[in-house]
Formats: sequence, structure tokens, C-alpha cells
Amino acid sequence: MKIRSMKEEDLDQVVALEQAVFSQPWSRESFEAELAAAGHCYLVAEEEGQILGYCGYCGVTGEGQIYNVAVKKEARNQGIGRQILKALLQSGRVAGIEDFTLEVRIGNQPAIHLYQSLGFETAGIRKAFYQKPTEDALIMWRYGKK
Repeated sequence: MKIRSMKEEDLDQVVALEQAVFSQPWSRESFEAELAAAGHCYLVAEEEGQILGYCGYCGVTGEGQIYNVAVKKEARNQGIGRQILKALLQSGRVAGIEDFTLEVRIGNQPAIHLYQSLGFETAGIRKAFYQKPTEDALIMWRYGKK
């Protein structure tokens, strides 16, 4: 498996995975805008031409907002999410980002456990943040320098 920067030619697979994983998926146009935006970084995990997962961040003044962490259902529990997130955090550090935040469904215990294992801590709750179904989000932060 190879982790690399997301390219426009990955978007057919990325959008298909986004639709399979999320109840309110981003559009192709949203991903295109993210890829073109300064300070944004999106990575994919690829094996033999197949996108197994992806994630990204938007970086502003030393902080990164992590978006769209997704791994194909059949590729889960193989460490792909951990590897791609570690690569994303490293990419952010190289770009001068020390602190990262994200939101996660309060009921998504596997994701919460993964984020905690990478040093993220719960900082608060956003009530009814998610729709389809309605669910609160945990706000999590990972601080690089304290």
C-alpha cells in the first residue's frame, strides 16, 4: 500500500467511497475545490490502483481542521486509517501545522478510539452536528506543542 497526495484522477473512486461511507457525502465539486485550495492537503491510501482510504485537512495559521477520514468497508481493521492519518499529521507538521482538530460522531467508537490512540483528546460536544441520522459530534484536538 502506498500513501500519496490525492490527484484529480482519483476523484471518481474517492467520490464513490465518500458516498458509501457518509450519509451526507461531499460532491465531486467540493473535492475539486479542496484540491485547488491553498493550505489544504488530501492524501489517499492506494493499492494496485484502488483507493482504499483518504483524508485531508485545511490548514490556517498553525491549525489544521481534519476532514473526510474514510476507509473502504472491506479494508477496515488493517491499520489503513492509522497510517493515512499519521501521514496527514506529518504532512501538516512539515507545513507548519502543530495543532489539529476534527469532529466525529459520538457513536463512532472505532474512530474515537483511533483518534485517541493518535493523541487526540475530547474538547467538547457539538449538539446535533450530524444529520441522517441526527447525532452529536465530539470535538477532538491534538496539540503538537503545549
